[in-house]
Amino acid sequence: MSAGATANLDELDVGHPRFAVDAVDRILARARELNASDVHFHPTPSGLELKWRIDGVLQPAGRIAASAAPNVVARLKVVAELLTYRTDVPQEGRIRGAPGSAEVRVSTFPTLHGERAVVRLFASAERFGRISELGLPGEVEPALRRLLDATSGAVIATGPAGSGKTTTIYACIRDLAASTEGRRSIATLEDPIEGAVSGVSQSQIDAAAGFDLTTALRSILRQDPEVLVVGEIRDRATAEIAFQAALTGHLLLTTFHAGGTAGAVSRLLDMGIEPYLVRSGLLAVLSQRLARRLCEACSVVDPEEGSRLGLAVDRPRRAVGCAECRSTGYSGRLLLAELLLPEAHGVGPAILERVDSRELERRAVEHGLITLEERAASACRAGWTDPREVRRILGYGRNPLDDL
Repeated sequence: MSAGATANLDELDVGHPRFAVDAVDRILARARELNASDVHFHPTPSGLELKWRIDGVLQPAGRIAASAAPNVVARLKVVAELLTYRTDVPQEGRIRGAPGSAEVRVSTFPTLHGERAVVRLFASAERFGRISELGLPGEVEPALRRLLDATSGAVIATGPAGSGKTTTIYACIRDLAASTEGRRSIATLEDPIEGAVSGVSQSQIDAAAGFDLTTALRSILRQDPEVLVVGEIRDRATAEIAFQAALTGHLLLTTFHAGGTAGAVSRLLDMGIEPYLVRSGLLAVLSQRLARRLCEACSVVDPEEGSRLGLAVDRPRRAVGCAECRSTGYSGRLLLAELLLPEAHGVGPAILERVDSRELERRAVEHGLITLEERAASACRAGWTDPREVRRILGYGRNPLDDL
C-alpha cells in the first residue's frame, strides 16, 4: 500500500495530551477523502492495527502504539456517546453531526488484547441520488423504472452486505418523490435512516423502545401510504405483513439478504411464506454486486490469468498497481445486476411447486434471465474488471466465465 493511502499519523506526538483527539480526527477525515466505507481499529499486543475498506476491500492504513491504543478507542467512544468505563461489553453508537455524512456508526467489542472498534461511514445523503446514476446494466434500468409505476406488488433488492442494495432503494424513492411531485404518499421504515429524502415520510425503528419493525409495519399501514419502503426483511412476521401490504394496493420496496434472485425466492418460501403470496405479490427481485474496476492506467493483458484461476477467458486483463490507483490495480466500482421478473421469466408455476433455487434459476434462464455470472463475463470481455475480482465477489463454487 502506498503512503498516500495511509492515515499519516507519523507526524503526531504519541505522548501529547491531544494525540487521541487529533489521531481520531485525522483518521476519519482521511477515510472520507478515500471514500472508505469502514475503518477497523484492531487491537494486537503491539498496538492498534488500522485498516479501512475501500471499494469493498480491507487495506492497511497504519498502526497506533500500544501505549496510546486505549486512549484512541476511548476517544471514539466519547464522540459516539458510549460509556468509556465499560470495556467488557459490546457497545454501539453514532457520531452526531459528522461533516459530509448522513450517518457515522461506531461499534466496540472486547477482545483478548483490548477493545476492537469499527467505524461505519455511510455515504453522503446525495450520493447516487437517482436511478440514472447507479450504472445499472442494459435493460435493467428501464425495467426498474417501469416497476416503480406499479400501484401494488413487491420489488426486492438482494445481495450480501456492501453490495449497494440500500443505495439502489434510495435512488428509487428519490426518483419516485421527484416524478410524482407529492402525488403519491411514500413512507419508509428504516434502521438506521441513512439520508433524508424530500417529500418522503421516514421513520427510524427503535426496538429498545418497543418500536420494532413488525409493530411499525402494522401501524404504518393505517397512515395511508401508497409506496412503502422497508429497510430490510429479516423474519417471517415482517415478510408476511409486507407481502399482505403488497397485495392490498401498496408498492413495496425492500432489501433482503440472499445470494441471488432465485435464492431470494427460495429463502422466502423457506421462511414459511405461502407460495401463493410470493407468486401474487412479487413483482421483481434485483440481485446485485459491486465489482472493482480495473485501473485504466496500469492493467495489462495476461493470457495466463484465466488459467491460473481455472477460468477459460480470452485475453483476460490483470490488475498491476500504480500511483493513480494507490497500488491496488483498481479504481472505482461497477454494478453487476440480475433482475428476475417472475411472470416475464416464467417462474410463477415453479414458485407454486416450491422447486429449489437451481431449478428456478434454470427455468428463468430459459425465459431470458441474464444472470450475475453472465454480467460478470461481459464485464471481463469489455476489460472493465478481471477474473480475479469476479471470483472474489461471486465465489469459487461456480465457474461464471467458462463460456468466455
